[in-house]
Amino acid sequence: MTGSPPAIVIAAPSSGSGKTTITTGLIGALARCGHQVAPFKVGPDYIDPGYHGIAAGRPGRNLDPVLVGEDRIGPLYRSGSAGCDIAVVEGVMGLFDGRITEDHMPAIAPGSTAQVANILGAPVVLVVDASGHSQSLAAILHGFVSYDPGIDIRGVILNRVGSPRHEYVLRQACDRAGLQVFGAVPRNPEMAVPSRHLGLIPAAERGPEAIAAIEAMTELVGGAVDVEALVAAADIGPAGRSGPVWSADDEVGESTSKVRDGSGQRPVIAVAAGAAFTFGYAEHGELLRAAGAEVVTFDPVVDLLPDGCAGVVIGGGFPEEHAAALASNRPLLTALRAAAGSGIPIHAECAGLLYLSRSLDNHAMAGVLPLHGTFGKRLTLGYRDAVAITDSVLFDAGTRVRGHEFHRTTVTAVGDSTPSAWGWRRDGVAETEGWASSAPGSAVHASYLHTHPAGNPGAVSRLVGAARRMRVG
Repeated sequence: MTGSPPAIVIAAPSSGSGKTTITTGLIGALARCGHQVAPFKVGPDYIDPGYHGIAAGRPGRNLDPVLVGEDRIGPLYRSGSAGCDIAVVEGVMGLFDGRITEDHMPAIAPGSTAQVANILGAPVVLVVDASGHSQSLAAILHGFVSYDPGIDIRGVILNRVGSPRHEYVLRQACDRAGLQVFGAVPRNPEMAVPSRHLGLIPAAERGPEAIAAIEAMTELVGGAVDVEALVAAADIGPAGRSGPVWSADDEVGESTSKVRDGSGQRPVIAVAAGAAFTFGYAEHGELLRAAGAEVVTFDPVVDLLPDGCAGVVIGGGFPEEHAAALASNRPLLTALRAAAGSGIPIHAECAGLLYLSRSLDNHAMAGVLPLHGTFGKRLTLGYRDAVAITDSVLFDAGTRVRGHEFHRTTVTAVGDSTPSAWGWRRDGVAETEGWASSAPGSAVHASYLHTHPAGNPGAVSRLVGAARRMRVG
């Protein structure tokens, strides 16, 4: 049991309002003022926390009730905010937008910013894209304030304000809605963060350019927003303030003594990183280590598998943007095929699935799976209630999990197929997806489905246990 710092939730009426720019700049401005800031992002987004983490100087984390369950939001918040004096939580889409259910549509959608704010008891500040608004903004804000009185909307940050007169009109509208204006950020076309087919370009891909962009966001927001007024407005309810703290050791630590081999060494788990594989949750590495693994990151563009590799994790990212560079590292592709053939456990999600295929847009990949990947125009997006179809290195057949799909690629099977990883229903139609095998000499689990390790800690324990059994010297 522990106390936790107050929080401010940065939300918006809709996507595209500039939440990430404002949130990142606010985190940077708070850090400049000497605050220890805990950054969070609502939902399954991997990209925004990368910008938050650079601005805060500590890992950005996600709060997703759909993927980890409502009961873990408080403990994960307390864990991620330990040692901080304030937390900044960036919302997802519009304030009340979340998972779309097929039956009853609740007023507060599962996985929405409103749900997380409600669980934590944290106040909300709306970022409004003011570029198309005038006096009518008062009516819009009135609707948000009155829609659910249980959501504590404290005020507004006006974004993309065109002129002093425009700001004057907008402030009057906010006053009529009874909301405080915490700042007015001027329109600045050069401040837009570069994006592509799945949203913003990850900070890890932009390198020094990302650091410069975050500095510019900090300057912009710090000069236009009353940062200390936001600090004064920050709060946290009883459910967020105290209670159990999420701990990787508590989730899987009891198995630590079991995952060492006869020499007493920890099995090495190689985790893909670098520009092509930037998607991952901070809790994943923490769980792997707590379960007894030695975690070593590697960049598939330039590196080989680390010495003694006994397991591989290849998460999400943008391999389609780096296909030629990935294909050029032939020694690693050969080593991955050999690792898979020897039974070394491999867990691959989305980008990892593509990387293990024979090809991606006609570039040779690892060839572990008889699949061909292609980039397309159709976006596949949404939460899935999935059931494991076959026993695998991660799950027993019949295990139910919640995951999230987010990709513009497709894979086509070649020849005979192995049992699929998952089955689910989408729009009332049964579907199967992924690739999983637990046959002798095969321990690969590959799928488009992203899962959150904190919601499925047992899968991490299983992977580390399999790595111990297959450890190479």
